[in-house]
Amino acid sequence: MRTSMRSAAVAATAVSLALLVTACGGGEKSDDKGGKTGGTGAPSASATSAPAARTLSDAELEKALVERADLKGYQVQKTETGDVVPAASVTADKAACAPIAHAMSFISPGSPVASAERKVLEEPKKDASASPEEALLGGLGAQVTAVTLGSYEGQGAQEAFASVKKAGAECAGGFHVVHLKEKTKVSKVAPETVTAGEEAVAFTVTSDMEGEPFVSKLVVFRQGNTLASFSTISLVPGGVKTLPQAVVDAQAAKLS
Repeated sequence: MRTSMRSAAVAATAVSLALLVTACGGGEKSDDKGGKTGGTGAPSASATSAPAARTLSDAELEKALVERADLKGYQVQKTETGDVVPAASVTADKAACAPIAHAMSFISPGSPVASAERKVLEEPKKDASASPEEALLGGLGAQVTAVTLGSYEGQGAQEAFASVKKAGAECAGGFHVVHLKEKTKVSKVAPETVTAGEEAVAFTVTSDMEGEPFVSKLVVFRQGNTLASFSTISLVPGGVKTLPQAVVDAQAAKLS
């Protein structure tokens, strides 16, 4: 089952290959965050007028991440070695689309000076009357969200956010992502409505999985000099239907 889950995740989206494979177990956080690179864009008018904010360290970002106590009905796990790869290992065939590819892959867009990551797993609803097969399908359908916090200096957070927003418009018709050596086709990026932090953007990302559409959700918001990214996937037929609002709200509350 571990092999089939890995294959499905690789074919469906550019999210870290280990995200679904490790959904049923914990792990230690990887120290290899790699170089952080990404697209650039001019900050929005609201962003440039915002007052200066403090740049958080790696340790401060770790404390600012959502925990299980913040989310009822979810598990929160540290990332494992291999979950977080260098930014250079995740590329897009269209340079403008790199910020979205990175935000989907445990990588903060742009050039953060510190970062931290967690896996947030929705706990499957228990049904005593369900057969073992139904229980298994219910577990596979649970949402898994990759949460990434990145801290920036100067106007870095504003510029990184602007690059994600710009990518959503310029990459609406799709692009190809190479995550390590695995190539994935993103066929569509559609805007969603979301409110969080000082400015926020969200998308429905449709990828190709063996000729079938697979839907995931992406949310990015900025709070001061910190950017929070949420990439949500599920193996339920049709993919993810709604934004991970509870996770976004809990993280926004901790950063406010």
